[in-house]
Amino acid sequence: MSLFVASLNSGSNGNCYYIGNSEEAVLVDGGISCRETEKRLKRLGLSIKRVKAIFITHEHGDHIHGVPTLAKKHKIPIYITEPTLRLAGFKLDEKVVMSFQPYEPIQVGSLVVHAFPKNHDAGDPHSFMISHEGVRVGVFTDIGFACDHVIRHFQQCHAAFLESNYDDDMLTNGSYPPALKNRIRGDKGHLSNKQAEQLFLEHRPEFMSHLFLSHLSRNNNTQKIVKDMFSKIAGPTTIVVATRNKETALYHIRNRTVGRPQPTIEVQQLSLF
Repeated sequence: MSLFVASLNSGSNGNCYYIGNSEEAVLVDGGISCRETEKRLKRLGLSIKRVKAIFITHEHGDHIHGVPTLAKKHKIPIYITEPTLRLAGFKLDEKVVMSFQPYEPIQVGSLVVHAFPKNHDAGDPHSFMISHEGVRVGVFTDIGFACDHVIRHFQQCHAAFLESNYDDDMLTNGSYPPALKNRIRGDKGHLSNKQAEQLFLEHRPEFMSHLFLSHLSRNNNTQKIVKDMFSKIAGPTTIVVATRNKETALYHIRNRTVGRPQPTIEVQQLSLF
């Protein structure tokens, strides 16, 4: 009753997250090169052969850059919606393309993946929660705000990759043009440190053992700001900052609630608007 998780890279230069058990794993996004993905897995003592599927959140380059080569070289199934594939602009062998629908569980070996829509300025964006024998890990990045979808799934997670993209003051006082600032802090942009903090404070389940602060802006945030902010409120939850140029350690996520009632996985279809 456990999962192993790591961020291989997190930021506007590339995003890729590893979640798996002792036999199989999935990647959420493939935004770094195939070579870097292989190298970083190897440094963690993992093999790309263990990866049985890659789930794509949306078509932006920092989430799909390495996907064509990964799919071609390793014949890994790519779970991607038709609109996202079309907008991505690359061609994949039909044999590796797997479509998915939100709210419908996807079985990958003994892993179960739940997809649900999210608010982001992309064609058909989705977030994911991966489960194995009662242990759940969510990937919640590239979201404009914490909608009901995010809240309901976050409340069920033993560990989560949560976007903490920007510091409000740094963004306001920075050099970005007004239109870009408004896009970042809009309802289809990115989650701020304060928004991530609010979600954590109000909806963290008591059994959440690890929180991976993810997709930090290079220009409008710092590791120190988010580490200091969340360390004050972490309680029993281990805070990890996922960085933009290096993999994190490999973390072992266990079920702290063995012998106690488990929350039910929500599959209710909710409106984003």
